[in-house]
Amino acid sequence: MMREIAAVVFFLKRLVRRGEKLESDKIELFVERLAVALQEKFKGHWYPESPSKGQGYRCIRINRFHRQDPDLLRACQESGVKYGDLGLPRELTLWVDPGEVCCR
Repeated sequence: MMREIAAVVFFLKRLVRRGEKLESDKIELFVERLAVALQEKFKGHWYPESPSKGQGYRCIRINRFHRQDPDLLRACQESGVKYGDLGLPRELTLWVDPGEVCCR
């Protein structure tokens, strides 16, 4: 689980940096809080023997129906970052499964 969360954090950190709206220390605090939030959320919902089980629960999604992902919002609130300053795309889906992280 830690490898997959690290991959998600690395990917999102690069996206946020590209937006150039946040200072490095704010980005670091945000990704630290995000990693903790994801660890807490995925406990009890991580099935290495059946990676697709719980896939929807572990998904990070932003789209026209879900403009703010709750896990990203929590990390923002805990790190003092405005969600809009993340500069994320309007549509983003990250599936976080045992052994694999996919983005669309």
